[in-house]
Amino acid sequence: MAAIDPLTAGAVFIATAATDAVYVMFTSAVIARKRVPAANWSAVWYLLSSYAVISYTENAFYVAFAALGSWAGAYVSLTYLHRPRGGPPVGAAPE
Repeated sequence: MAAIDPLTAGAVFIATAATDAVYVMFTSAVIARKRVPAANWSAVWYLLSSYAVISYTENAFYVAFAALGSWAGAYVSLTYLHRPRGGPPVGAAPE
């Protein structure tokens, strides 16, 4: 097994955190039925995930950093998007 490069591990962590944050924004746009934002977030999602996949396929241990980044991205995104129970979905048109 090759040595772990801290820079690559950090980059994979950040890329997967950003990927999950973008995925949350994509899902929010889909729920709100916002086509253009959903399509934009989808494109960004695939660009970010491509970097992570290319980076960690050389050493399977990077998958652990990807998983940690994924968790952090979803957690931070959902914290940012937190709404009170019964509130409208993020991006919903005001009534």
